[in-house]
Amino acid sequence: MKTIYFNGNVYTGALPLSSAFAVEDGRFVFAGSNEDAKALATPEDSLVDLDGKFVCSGFNDSHMHLLNYGSSLLKAPLAAHTGSLTDMLQCLTDFLAAHPVTGNGWLSACGWNQDYFSDVHRLPDRYDLDKVSETVPICAVRACGHCLVVNSRALALLGVTADTPSPDGGQIGMENGEPDGRFYDNAMQMIYRAIPVPDKAAIKNMIRSACKALNSYGVTNSQTDDYCVYREVPWQTINEAYRELEASGELTVRVYEQSNFTELPALKEFVEAGNITGTGSDLFRIGPLKMLGDGALGARTAFLSRPYADDPSTYGIPVFSQETLDEMICYANEQGMQVAVHTIGDACLDRVLHAYEKALSEHPRDDHRHGIIHCQISRADQLETIARLNLHVYAQSIFLDYDNHIVEQRVGKDLASTSYSWKTLMKNGVSVSNGTDCPVELPDAMAGMQCAITRTTLRDHVGPYLPEQAFTVQEALDSYTIRGAEGSFEETKKGHIAPGMLADFVILGANPFEVDVETIKDIPICQTFLGGKKVFG
Repeated sequence: MKTIYFNGNVYTGALPLSSAFAVEDGRFVFAGSNEDAKALATPEDSLVDLDGKFVCSGFNDSHMHLLNYGSSLLKAPLAAHTGSLTDMLQCLTDFLAAHPVTGNGWLSACGWNQDYFSDVHRLPDRYDLDKVSETVPICAVRACGHCLVVNSRALALLGVTADTPSPDGGQIGMENGEPDGRFYDNAMQMIYRAIPVPDKAAIKNMIRSACKALNSYGVTNSQTDDYCVYREVPWQTINEAYRELEASGELTVRVYEQSNFTELPALKEFVEAGNITGTGSDLFRIGPLKMLGDGALGARTAFLSRPYADDPSTYGIPVFSQETLDEMICYANEQGMQVAVHTIGDACLDRVLHAYEKALSEHPRDDHRHGIIHCQISRADQLETIARLNLHVYAQSIFLDYDNHIVEQRVGKDLASTSYSWKTLMKNGVSVSNGTDCPVELPDAMAGMQCAITRTTLRDHVGPYLPEQAFTVQEALDSYTIRGAEGSFEETKKGHIAPGMLADFVILGANPFEVDVETIKDIPICQTFLGGKKVFG
């Protein structure tokens, strides 16, 4: 039995728009005119009048952290309370009162950003969090996920003192010869290892919650980095959680696992257990080796080739040495795995491009689809190398909402002039997909598309930043659909509304090709479908 949708504005992946499509057994079987669609109908089929609504393929967030998003939904929501340090601390105090911590538990929070503080102009420290509690350990993670702060109780539990050395690829904050409660990048693992980890049942609940929220944003596909959320939880447990949810019919987002490993022996164990890119089902599939090359621009831990313009004392933090990047990427490439590396600073990009060059010279591959996640601070020569190596770029246009305020002051006018240059990459033949890095940002594809098109912030109209890099509406839509499918080798399965494709689609409350581009973020998600079945609306 078919379901025939008619009288709509349907973006099939090409213009002009169509008006109808049909779904049967979880796949599209037709896309075209109202007349041709109705001619297909039999007495057993269902007909649905779209009443002029816009329909496109379900959104594919090509880099995010699904499990971490589910976890964040259980934490104190600092993103909504980061206008001042005072507001942040009050949120923590209120959350602790409403959710008392028992046993060896911690108060966990995420989403603060000191650049939005109106009352102080610094990062929070241990003494700020001590005002919330001196007896309950507290961990509050910055919005970027590359810096956190804990209170004095947490430092005491960990035994961190002025003599505790910082790990490679990380930094323990110090002030006046004492730890200030701030931890950066790899040093954050010291805190995470001390926080009690969830069991598989709790992990499944986090995934359920995250999928439900993603569906409400029209997201049907998530390329997600989950293994790093709880390093003490084996990757086997994460995979089992997903597969059990799939078996029970509860997995409402298609997952492509960006498999995060930091050491070669662990990666080898993973691969030798049969996990290489592409193994799995249409609902849960192993993706690339994912590595974290450096930190974030907001926390000044992105690794630059020159000192930060607004803090000449630092170049940022490289998470891995060139040798480690080379050995990990060369091994993965040799084993037939795709690789995707978080790369924000241009010095980090130099290292990653060197590793890809080395790997592909030793073991050439025609269709590797190795990629650069974020690809923010870049130079013109690096953009040319990305195109020459035929890399995939996982952009986050939504980052322009915040980074418009800071990019030039962080990296200087020269580097800023060639950064976030995703349109240049597209013109040079690079496949550029889009995502949100959720929970760094909300998984709001419409807001991300608006930033891609306008290159300005969403509300205070700062920008446009490098307006020549703006996407068209069609390019923005494609970056969240077709290009996302290319990032996972699945462009013959998803990303278009066309016969044979998986029937993942979203019905919007307005046509993005017709509205003022400054209002695209306000277009509501009416309904979301996965495999032809409604999962939201």
